[in-house]
Amino acid sequence: MTAPNEARAEHEAEAHGSRSTYWLVALVLAVITLLEVAVFYVPAIRPIIVPVLLILSAAKFVLVVAFFMHLKYDRPVLTRIFAGGLAVAAGIVLAMMLLFGAIGPGTGH
Repeated sequence: MTAPNEARAEHEAEAHGSRSTYWLVALVLAVITLLEVAVFYVPAIRPIIVPVLLILSAAKFVLVVAFFMHLKYDRPVLTRIFAGGLAVAAGIVLAMMLLFGAIGPGTGH
């Protein structure tokens, strides 16, 4: 039989990634950041720069939330709560942008 402290230590080790996992995620985040900077200097991408940067930023957001905020290792209900709050916030921002004419008909976007 294992002692309570040993069982807790085993659970914590299983519930989180290894040190190499975090280094790999940090490397991927650095590469994505370099891509974001590089995209800004490529003239051919100018017409679609905003969607490209949004996609790259979303990828970084997901990696940070999943690994560094440990959402990947938590219960799925917490992920759904977080995603639900994020969806509500994004909906409010889009609604305000439509309401105040930043996007939508008549703005040329």
